[in-house]
Amino acid sequence: EYIFNIITHRKQTISDLSAVVTGLLLALNVPSSLPVWMIVLGSAFAIIMVKMLFGGLGQNFMNPALGARCFLLISFAGAMTNYTYDGIATATPLALLKSGKAVNTFDMLLGTIPGTIGETSVIAILVGAIFLILMGVIDLKIPGSYLISFSVFILLFGGHGLDTNYLVAHLCGGGLMLGAFFMATDYVTSPITPMGKILFGILLGLLTGLFRLFGNSAEGVSFAIIFANLLVPLIEKISIPRSFGKGGEKIEKHN
Repeated sequence: EYIFNIITHRKQTISDLSAVVTGLLLALNVPSSLPVWMIVLGSAFAIIMVKMLFGGLGQNFMNPALGARCFLLISFAGAMTNYTYDGIATATPLALLKSGKAVNTFDMLLGTIPGTIGETSVIAILVGAIFLILMGVIDLKIPGSYLISFSVFILLFGGHGLDTNYLVAHLCGGGLMLGAFFMATDYVTSPITPMGKILFGILLGLLTGLFRLFGNSAEGVSFAIIFANLLVPLIEKISIPRSFGKGGEKIEKHN
């Protein structure tokens, strides 16, 4: 970002530390075995292509870290899906679940599973989420509607009925918790209206469930958030409350 601002003769903006947040989130969304040069390439894509070329912080139309993750996933699918645990390459719990195999949900809660850093400990993610909620940084409208709508979708179309273990495995698996609390709540790429936030969360839940159950990949959070980001202007348009007074609704007076 610093170099881009120098080349384009823009005012320096690195002091807002948004680039640091993007880097941290991207690190949480890639395997620990990913070559450093791929992470550098993904970081450059996030900052330059997704953020700065659209005007910088506040102007980007999608979450930069997720945009970079999807770019890396499309460009280097093998490296981005190569997970190891205790030195052994193995499938993630979601991949096992999709193939019909059983998974250990307690291990998923603790984080003793293969996967990216951001999907290997639900407890750690929830601790961070509670901190953000208590500090007033985020509220529960988006994460709550996201997780509830996703749960309903899984129960209706997962083919396992009211199997709570199956539902908990989906809730704890992949980047769902990280995405719900730390990425879907991004101020720039999420709605600002209360109803818009709820609609946004419901859309995320439906898209994530659709991608996981009926798509080729076992995951779907990143693409769900990006697609929902693109629909934020429409969501805000239909969720902005009508104003009263001049140019708005009129209140009839009754004697």
